[in-house]
Amino acid sequence: MVTGVSREITGELVPEAEADPDLVRAHVAVGAVVDPELPMLTLADLGVLRGVEIEPTGRVVVTLTPTYTGCPALATMRADVRLALAAAGFEEAEVRTALSPAWSTDWISEQGRQALREHGIAPPAHVGSDAHDTSGSTSVDLVLMPRPPAPACPRCGATASREVSRFGASACTSLHVCTVCGEPFDGVKPL
Repeated sequence: MVTGVSREITGELVPEAEADPDLVRAHVAVGAVVDPELPMLTLADLGVLRGVEIEPTGRVVVTLTPTYTGCPALATMRADVRLALAAAGFEEAEVRTALSPAWSTDWISEQGRQALREHGIAPPAHVGSDAHDTSGSTSVDLVLMPRPPAPACPRCGATASREVSRFGASACTSLHVCTVCGEPFDGVKPL
């Protein structure tokens, strides 16, 4: 039996879980862990934090969905989550990986999108998945279509940029140059 659980997909606490101070403390500790590749984002803002539970034995179970299956930062995320929980007084912790539904850039919070802009990284365009659909549906309509529009420059805001390289500073970013101000910038790839 679980003493508390956070909402799947959003990682936010469900109202009844807010009454459990240990669950709130665990959720706050895990939610503050930063992404190793995009350290201006917490795991909660990145949208990879899927759930936090406390089992009757006191063990905390955290569920993460990596940005993609081969994400090289996942091992570091797991270690950082365990360290954060230990610092918050939780001796036993398990970090699970959930690959379904697959992570989407739509799961990045508005606060996370703003943090990306403030650090010179263009946030991804919304791709249309329902990030808050907790019905269990994992279907996504796939259609052949042109590439998404170029990301807006995080420095001048112009929507005219060109992709220079499909690969940026991390595996989940691509390199762009603004055709208005001439500045290069990373953009998070929409998924």
